[in-house]
Amino acid sequence: MKYIKFFKELNNRDVPLVGGKNASIGEMFQELVPVGIKVPNGFAITSQAYWYLLDSGGIKQKIIDLLDGVDVTEIDVLKTRSKKIRELIFGTPFPTDLRDEIFQAYQILSDEYGMKEADVAVRSSATAEDLPDASFAGQQDTYLSVKGQTELIHYIKSCLASLFTDRAVSYRASRGFDHFKVALSVGIQKMVRADKGSAGVMFSIDTETGFKDTVFITSSWGLGENVVGGTVNPDEFYVFKPTLEQGKRPIIKRQLGTKHQKMVYAPKGSDHPTKNIKTTQKELDTFSITDEDILTLARYAIIIEKHYTKEAGEYRPMDMEWAKDGESGEIFIVQARPETVQSQNIKKTNGQKLEKFKFKNNDERKEIIIIGRAIGGKIGTGKVRIINDIEHMNTFKEGEILVTDNTDPDWEPAMKKASAVITNRGGRTCHAAIVAREIGVPAIVGAMGATDRLYTGMEVTVSCAEGEEGYVYAGIHPYEVESIELSNMGQTKTKIYMNVGNPEKAFSFSQLPNHGVGLARMELIVLNQIKAHPLALLDLQNGKKDIQGKEEIVKLIAGYENPKDFFVKKIAEGMGMIASAFYPRPVIVRTSDFKSNEYRGMIGGTAYEPQEENPMLGFRGASRYYSDLYRGAFEWECQALAMVRDEMGLTNMKIMIPFLRTPEEGKKVLEILRRNGLESGKNGLEIYVMCELPVNVILADDFLSMFDGFSIGSNDLTQLTLGVDRDGELVSNIFDERNPAMLEMFKRAIAACKKHNKYCGICGQAPSDYPEIAEFLVREGIDSISLNPDSVISTWNCVSKLEKELKR
Repeated sequence: MKYIKFFKELNNRDVPLVGGKNASIGEMFQELVPVGIKVPNGFAITSQAYWYLLDSGGIKQKIIDLLDGVDVTEIDVLKTRSKKIRELIFGTPFPTDLRDEIFQAYQILSDEYGMKEADVAVRSSATAEDLPDASFAGQQDTYLSVKGQTELIHYIKSCLASLFTDRAVSYRASRGFDHFKVALSVGIQKMVRADKGSAGVMFSIDTETGFKDTVFITSSWGLGENVVGGTVNPDEFYVFKPTLEQGKRPIIKRQLGTKHQKMVYAPKGSDHPTKNIKTTQKELDTFSITDEDILTLARYAIIIEKHYTKEAGEYRPMDMEWAKDGESGEIFIVQARPETVQSQNIKKTNGQKLEKFKFKNNDERKEIIIIGRAIGGKIGTGKVRIINDIEHMNTFKEGEILVTDNTDPDWEPAMKKASAVITNRGGRTCHAAIVAREIGVPAIVGAMGATDRLYTGMEVTVSCAEGEEGYVYAGIHPYEVESIELSNMGQTKTKIYMNVGNPEKAFSFSQLPNHGVGLARMELIVLNQIKAHPLALLDLQNGKKDIQGKEEIVKLIAGYENPKDFFVKKIAEGMGMIASAFYPRPVIVRTSDFKSNEYRGMIGGTAYEPQEENPMLGFRGASRYYSDLYRGAFEWECQALAMVRDEMGLTNMKIMIPFLRTPEEGKKVLEILRRNGLESGKNGLEIYVMCELPVNVILADDFLSMFDGFSIGSNDLTQLTLGVDRDGELVSNIFDERNPAMLEMFKRAIAACKKHNKYCGICGQAPSDYPEIAEFLVREGIDSISLNPDSVISTWNCVSKLEKELKR
């Protein structure tokens, strides 16, 4: 056949003939199906057919004339001209020989699947799309569940005409592509019955930070167009690649989306081949794929990335669309293209430069109006303009904040003018998110209620620079862009660790120079992810009916089997996210160290916590772990940490026990750890004491005979050595880690560890605040200094310089 190529005949060298999308599908069909990747079969109508159609209808010169002199920023003119071009294409009949070839190929495909008329996806594939530096995401149309010759011809023509939508013309012009050096091929691919299953998008790289060692997966019920088009807030998952390849099960994050609708096949004779229906309550409360599905997808992503990287001769992270057949349970890859944003950033900087957006006044209190999913890592400010209908896009002014229900690629002309974009709906892999990253505008998607809570003319600040969540703040808050040069960092003998509490920032923090994490705070995960008091969850697990805050807790655990499954997996995911970000460098996890007054503030907390006069010295740390009042919850904590090491394979995670008052307490805690699979020396595990009480220094020999080392907690150690409430206003001036008594405490702790040949580090605030403390610790020979991320580079340079001087 002259104008038809089946996928088995195609590979990545055929982009000029069948476009990036079809060439890539052919590549997978030829090279990756034999190694276990499932790809639905189909065929491509070549770009030659596109030129044949234009020539047979004599419309090419008319299109050239309509595009001549068009300024894509003049939205009304662009809209009028592009509509006329599409009408020209629609009004041109297919030549008979081309139409007959299409029908012949369609019959061959239908016969292969044992069907009279196969249900197919009809996808546009431009000859300049899916390139390493330009995705053309969603610029041309795709139609799902197309069946029969009449529908097939209609939707093929629709795809060809979509080469000249306003968004496609604007996209090509903004990236310097000649409109007549880009042709369109159309792919016809057998549908996967995801209408009865689920579908989504995945990347073999973190889309926001460029972290290479993760697979990021989004998923929703039904056909994948809702995820791609951003009309649902999908489920999200992260998988850690290195230990997955070792045979482990490292699902390091699960987040339940608000999947309020799903796309299914429409009844025969409907105006459109698909329709959206409401999801059931059970579907809303359930993840749309299983753990096995998640791991299968991640394995596929690794295989695909490795193949395309080898073929390209350079690192090539991938953007893939997938679908799960609800009838067979099989998972298929339906598209794969190069990721176009982070891969280019890596090329430009070679990992030697970081750009960080930050507020000039971090201490300033900012009123949060709404929260969503952050896209782009930047900050934008301006006046809101709410546009509920794309017909009113011409009202949008340069520098405004675009707020709408959902942006698809048709909105790109306005997005390019915006200082930020906010939508009610959408996930981080939808077309709009991809385009926002490419054009460099910060966007918050899935900010439910944005169009109701914001109003046109309102001044706001949009921050996508604070982790996975994006914040819309009232008013204009000044910010700055810091460029961090990493190429001149010297080496240090003293390990420079980081203090990390927020798993969502772990991937970006790991890009700073570091030797690992000296303090990963579990209690922040309990506070922000668990939210309910651990004992309330324990009681719910054990069948207790009368639990304070029960209704709220039941909502929290949606998507998980039971309260225990929720608690254990959420802790494991949070710690796993941090441990994977820094793998294989050590990550020292401090077990939960809330005080009773802090636990009381959690959902259901007042039913379980005493009113203590001095919570700082009360029921906290190790004393809580072995108490009959709390032991069950601590055992869940231990099981979560065992999951990180054993199931996820993150053996770089180490454990630190806080507020350990006596050696006898140490024995009790170690026994609970051992019973839950956490034993010093087992698979390289080390268990440390947080040296934060004078007794830890005084009885250092006893503690170090049981544990693998000390991590000095300078805050509590200073407070208890000097007898000063660090929060007490009247005596706070006395609290000073530079006090001679404190220097003596640090010195003795380090010396004791050296005597026993054990690890000694510091994870308190002092080295971050006082360079002279860092210098003192280096001179004493401490093994590591753990700092707040904003102090890492300055302290690193200081330590490097000092160590050179000490060698002289």
